[in-house]
Amino acid sequence: MTLTEQFEKAVADSKSITTKPDNNTLLQLYSLYKQATQGDAGSEDSSNPFDFIAKAKHNAWAQLKGLDADGAMKQYIDLIASLKG
Repeated sequence: MTLTEQFEKAVADSKSITTKPDNNTLLQLYSLYKQATQGDAGSEDSSNPFDFIAKAKHNAWAQLKGLDADGAMKQYIDLIASLKG
């Protein structure tokens, strides 16, 4: 199974996790997914200064700048595996 296939399986598996992860874990999942699928975050932040969720998501993604897609996929797969138990 290729890394991309493993990643796609992990994305599908993420939808079947029975207990909701904490907010930090959700941000980590979001940022790893975005890094794996879109690369580095752009410099554009939310135009609404009171949209704290969008700002947190963007900041989490921006912290992964420079991480290649394969590395992000591997980390995402490992995180989903640890959540599944």
